[in-house]
Amino acid sequence: MESQKQALRRMAEDIRMRGLSSNTLASYTMHARIFLEFCQRPVDHLDAEDIRQFLSHLVNEKKLSSATVNVYSAAIRFLFAVTLNRTLNYLQIPRQKKRKALPEVLTREEMASILDSCQSLKHKAMLMTVYSSGLRVSEAAALKIQHIDSKTMRIFVRGGKGGKDRYTLLSVACNVSHITSDGISNAFNKAVKKAGITKHVSTHTLRHSFATHLLEDDATLLQIKALLGHASIQSTTVYLHLANVTSGIVSPLDNQSVYRNSEAYSHA
Repeated sequence: MESQKQALRRMAEDIRMRGLSSNTLASYTMHARIFLEFCQRPVDHLDAEDIRQFLSHLVNEKKLSSATVNVYSAAIRFLFAVTLNRTLNYLQIPRQKKRKALPEVLTREEMASILDSCQSLKHKAMLMTVYSSGLRVSEAAALKIQHIDSKTMRIFVRGGKGGKDRYTLLSVACNVSHITSDGISNAFNKAVKKAGITKHVSTHTLRHSFATHLLEDDATLLQIKALLGHASIQSTTVYLHLANVTSGIVSPLDNQSVYRNSEAYSHA
């Protein structure tokens, strides 16, 4: 009979063998461990009802978000389907429907305020790199000197999300240096606080702001998709809802000829 520790160890091996990222390894094994500890039953005896009870506990008692519940669900599905080699009716293990909330975006003025509020030149360079290149924080932390192509002004992102390589922009103003993901997040949070910005933002907001500002500067969705490393154009279209596309547009009611016609009608 397989123990919980053995199952988690084998699950970690399965994840590595499939070439999934270290973030996926850490996330899946942690969420699977919490599931197994909740069930308090031998691994060989677990079934779909155990999964349903656990997910119900997350939704109704823990009040977790749909995104978090779906991460648990994905980890448990991997545990059963791959590691335990169990056939389950996954229609009986529903995924939460995610609320499609638009991400927060910083204005250009807020972005400048954050950069001006950095405590050191190193912190400023880090945040400038994340924002100016649209990097994920983990991608910025993994940057090496050989990834910087100053001749073509590009940054090579090796093994981004989904294991995909890509090129993105290198800003003339950037001075890239190596640091950890936590270091970037800490520097950002301190700068946001010092700048007095009250929006609910994280380092990932820099990536959203990068894409939104590019769209406002007339970059195409296809260009932004390539720079961000999105697998589908659908992921990129969210920035159509964030960009200020009303700039320079006049309401039809404010059009002078329309307004004159309405006045004439009202006095008729």
